[in-house]
Amino acid sequence: MAAITARTIEDGMIALERKTIDDLRGRLRGPLLLSGDSGYDEARKVYNGMIDRRPALIARCAGASDVIACVQFAREHHLLVSVRGGGHSVAGNAVCDDGLMIDLSSMRGIRVDPVGRKVRAEPGLTWGDFDRETQAFGLATTGGLFSPTGIAGLTLGGGLGWLHGLHGLACDNLLSADVVTADGRLLTASDAENPDLFWALRGGGGNFGIATSLEYRLHPVGPVLAGELIYPIARAAEVLRFYREFLPGTPDALRTDIGVVTAPDGDLVIGIIPSYVGAIAEGERAVEPLRRLGPSADMVRPMTYLGLQTMLDELLPAGRRNYWKSSILPALDDGAIETLIACGRASPSPTSLLTLEPICGAASRVSPDATAFPHRGDSYSLLLLATWTDPAATDRHIRWARETWEAMQPFTAGRVYVNYLSDGEGRVLEAYGANYTRLAALKTKYDPENFFRVNQNIRPAAEGGGRSAA
Repeated sequence: MAAITARTIEDGMIALERKTIDDLRGRLRGPLLLSGDSGYDEARKVYNGMIDRRPALIARCAGASDVIACVQFAREHHLLVSVRGGGHSVAGNAVCDDGLMIDLSSMRGIRVDPVGRKVRAEPGLTWGDFDRETQAFGLATTGGLFSPTGIAGLTLGGGLGWLHGLHGLACDNLLSADVVTADGRLLTASDAENPDLFWALRGGGGNFGIATSLEYRLHPVGPVLAGELIYPIARAAEVLRFYREFLPGTPDALRTDIGVVTAPDGDLVIGIIPSYVGAIAEGERAVEPLRRLGPSADMVRPMTYLGLQTMLDELLPAGRRNYWKSSILPALDDGAIETLIACGRASPSPTSLLTLEPICGAASRVSPDATAFPHRGDSYSLLLLATWTDPAATDRHIRWARETWEAMQPFTAGRVYVNYLSDGEGRVLEAYGANYTRLAALKTKYDPENFFRVNQNIRPAAEGGGRSAA
C-alpha cells in the first residue's frame, strides 16, 4: 500500500506511510478503513444526503481505548479530526474531508438500572436503540423527536424532545459522562468530578471532548396520547392565533408542535402534533380544545412511547438532501403568523416543513446559566427544513430556506438552538449568548489548540473566542 495524503489541523497536507497507518491499525480493536476498503463508503454516509466527504482514515472504534488511540495518533501527526456518533446532524460535521474520522457508531452498549432509574449508554446508540432498552422497564428520558437521532450529539447540544416539558432537556437528565479530552485523557464529568467540564458538556456540543459513555436519569413513561390534527391552510391564521392563546395554559405533560406541511394528498395544511405523557383520560381532556377547533383530520390516539418516538421517522428519512435554518421566537405575534403562512405557501418542495417547537414546561424553568444550553424561558424554536431529492434543485431550495429565515428575523430573538444549525453560519454566539464567554474560557482549559474544531465551533479565548464566533 502506498502512502496516503491526509489533511492537518493547520489545513496543510501530509503523507502517511503504510507503516504509520499499520501502527494505528495495530492499536485499535475496531477496524481502520481507507478509501476503497469494504465498508468505507457506507461508513462515511450520514443522514443528510448533501454531505459527500471523504476522510483519509475512518476508525470504527470498539471502545474508549480506541478513541484514546485515535486522539493520540491525530495529535502525533497533527491530523484534522471529526467525530461521528449517530451521524444525524444536518450540518454533517461527523465527516471531514481528508482527515481522521473517529466513528463511534459501533459503540452501542447500554445497561439499565431499573431500581435506581438510571442508565449507562455508549455514544453509538440511537434514541430508537436506547428507548427499546429503557421501555422494557417502563422508563425513558428526554430523547429528541426521531428514533434515528444519535443520543450523544442530541444530548451534548442540549436535547429538545417529546419529554422536555415534563422532565427537562436531555442534557438536564445527564448525570455523568466519560470523556476523552484533546490531550488523550479519559475523564469523568459530573457534578462531583470535573464539574466545569460537566457544565460545558450540557449544551456545548462536541467542543470539549469525545463522550465514550453517558449516564442518564430515567423516568416512568407508559402509554401516551399523540398524533396529528390537520386543518386547512385557509384556516392557518385562525389556528395559529388559537394555538398562541392555548399553549400557555397547557400542562407540562402536553407538548404541542405546530407547522405548515404538505399532507399525503398533496394539499398544504396547518398541522398540530399534541403528545400527552400520562393518563390517557387526562390527555384527552388536555387535547379537547384543539379538537373543538374543528380539524379536517384527527389522528390523535393512544400509543406506546416507542410509537411516539418513531411517529415522524418517515416524514424525514435519511438520504434526502437537507438544508435547515432556525431561530428562536420569544413570542408569536400577528406579523410572525402572517409571514410564516406566506413563506409556507412559497415552499418549492412538498417534503419541506416550517415548524414551531415550544420550549416550555420543565425545560423553560431551569436557569439559563445552570448548563451551557442558555435558551430557557417560554419561547418557540422555529425550524425551516428544506428537503428535496433532485441535486439540480439545490440552489432553489436553499434560497427558499434563507429567504424565509430572513423574512422571519424581525420576530426572532437573535438566538438559535445549536443542534439546528445547518452550516458554518457564524452564529455560534447566537447559540450560547451570555454563556459563550465562559465556554470559550473552558475551551482554553480543555482544548487550547482547538483540536475539536469540526463542529459548531467554540474557539479558545486565546484565539479571540470570547469576542467572536467564526
